[in-house]
Amino acid sequence: MSAKHTMPVRVYYEDTDAGGIVYYANYLKFMERARTEWLRSLGYEQDKLMEQSIAFVVKRVEMHNHAPARFNQLLSIESQIVELKGASLTFRQEIKDPQDSCLVSADIKIACVDPVAMKPRKLPATLSGDLASGI
Repeated sequence: MSAKHTMPVRVYYEDTDAGGIVYYANYLKFMERARTEWLRSLGYEQDKLMEQSIAFVVKRVEMHNHAPARFNQLLSIESQIVELKGASLTFRQEIKDPQDSCLVSADIKIACVDPVAMKPRKLPATLSGDLASGI
């Protein structure tokens, strides 16, 4: 649906378990950062969106671990919106190694909510349009 956004991330010692491989929950942190940086690249800062009563919460995650990432590897996080609805969007994200092999893939559904009421709210038309086009 939209253009892909790519963000590099380095695996630090703190990201790994005792065996020197990335602890599975840290992949979710990498993907969260990539989504935030994509929004930033489109001109949207999440603190500014919060001031407009717009927040994003993860509704569902389906993640597949294909191969481990290891300490000090430089990875790339590719993000693409595959579904965009009135109050939600679904990202397909892949974490790849320097040889472009997919280590982790995930489909992550994000809901747009009013942060005070914690109820769904429609994405503003400008934000929805920018996300759809991946400007």
